[in-house]
Amino acid sequence: MERIFKRKIYQQLIEWKENQNGKTAILVEGARRVGKSTIVELFAKQEYDSYILIDFNKATKNVLKLWEDLMDLNMVFLKLQQIYHVTLIERKSAIIFDEVQKCPLARQAIKYLVQDGRYDYIETGSLISIHKNTKDITIPSEEEKLPMFPMDYEEFRWALGDTSSIPLLKQQFDRRISLGDDLARMKMRDLRLYMLVGGMPQAVNTYLDTNNLSLVDKTKRGIINLYLEDFQKIDPTGNAVQLFKNIPAQLSSNASRYQPSSVIGQQTDAKITELLQNLEESKTMLFCWHCTDPNVGMSLNKDTSRYKMFLSDTGLFVTLAFWDKNYTENIIYDKLLSDKLEANLGYVYENLVAQMLASAGNSLFYYTFPKDEKHNYEVDFLLSRGNKICPIEVKSSGYRTHASLDAFCQKYSSRIGSRYLVYTKDLRMNGETTLVPVYMTGLL
Repeated sequence: MERIFKRKIYQQLIEWKENQNGKTAILVEGARRVGKSTIVELFAKQEYDSYILIDFNKATKNVLKLWEDLMDLNMVFLKLQQIYHVTLIERKSAIIFDEVQKCPLARQAIKYLVQDGRYDYIETGSLISIHKNTKDITIPSEEEKLPMFPMDYEEFRWALGDTSSIPLLKQQFDRRISLGDDLARMKMRDLRLYMLVGGMPQAVNTYLDTNNLSLVDKTKRGIINLYLEDFQKIDPTGNAVQLFKNIPAQLSSNASRYQPSSVIGQQTDAKITELLQNLEESKTMLFCWHCTDPNVGMSLNKDTSRYKMFLSDTGLFVTLAFWDKNYTENIIYDKLLSDKLEANLGYVYENLVAQMLASAGNSLFYYTFPKDEKHNYEVDFLLSRGNKICPIEVKSSGYRTHASLDAFCQKYSSRIGSRYLVYTKDLRMNGETTLVPVYMTGLL
């Protein structure tokens, strides 16, 4: 049974519609299978009197040719209504350009369609900004971009019929109230289910239908294979595929940065930059940049040569981490769910925290600095809050020590706001450090 899940982006679309009133188009961009088309069509169906959805993956030649000549928009709209058997009503109808990257001329036409002002325009796109799709067109300035991520933890709980947990956790976090160890363990088990299933709607749907994590894994493998096919088309050498597939291995090595040369050998800086740009624009993964000077303007101090890469969905990350098997057996999932898997899962939690921070609208930065001649301190994530920075150290065990966090806070004491250790136990205070359960990461 296919379900339509409640998504937070819906409210952002409503705000765009009310605030802009046709003065801009909106482009919802995200990875494939993240739910863009579903939520955009639901929005058009519920918020407009009528709508036309043009899926450029299967649009006819007649539809594709419409955007070659915009001299007579009356004729364009007339033909659209005839082809799709829909009556458009001025200022009460929307036209959806689904997978608009497949028809660059339609994206370029947005400028003139918005100026015309009769209807609202909603675009969706994956791999949207890749050079080959935009090199011959003018990107419309009348286009707002709205990123869409996999379902965040609260949206996942909604899908399971739980609308109360996250608001209650927020009250607990705001008041710094501990739950107690038994309840905290239950909340961690809930979170580990999210880690395993992830936030891709198709995977969540499989879980709700079957309650079988092996079948969920099969669904996730299908999604990953789609991504790998996309990367192979973009980069026939296979280097983009290898960079993507090695994200779990690079994180598990505890290196202070992703090392492309260890995966694809020596390449020119230009080639590496192109490959990384393609990966970033696919929205399938997240970059966490090293910050050379940790301060509130971290994007101004981004070291583009030092970065970590995470998958945008931790459910996909878990599947990719066990990619060497045909499927991830239920025994692996059962052990992950009950927190009994022997392998060090610190890197899985680090990916989860990256995903939760990014879904909450944060850019990702980290910082390393020398501890001695052979070792470094590392702060896993840095958040900018007001005129202060909030450092985060992520631990899957050994939470009683947080040497990197302490050393960082001592080094930059005048810049520090709140300091957080994200870990797998209950909410506590440890001196000036807030020990935050992983399931509360989205509240930071």
